[in-house]
Amino acid sequence: MTRLTDLPGEVTTLVAAILEALDLPLPSVEDADEAKHYRVLEKRAQDVSIGLSMLLKYSNEMPVEEAVVYVRDWTKRHPATYTPFDVTKTEGKG
Repeated sequence: MTRLTDLPGEVTTLVAAILEALDLPLPSVEDADEAKHYRVLEKRAQDVSIGLSMLLKYSNEMPVEEAVVYVRDWTKRHPATYTPFDVTKTEGKG
């Protein structure tokens, strides 16, 4: 069985970039924030998918590091601009 730590460092870096792209804070319960969260997550997931597809399609020519740069660059273009969920505002309610 291969462990992530047994793989080349650039693979671990790619996995980290994917996690960074998809690990968004939960939105507040406001409809507008939930909609913004959904749009950012959808866009980032598309960008990750494109980066991985390119890496697979051009595996002989494209270094893994290039996919990492692609994912991180596009993640920066789609920041989480919504209000994150705040558990302290919901404690004791309901």
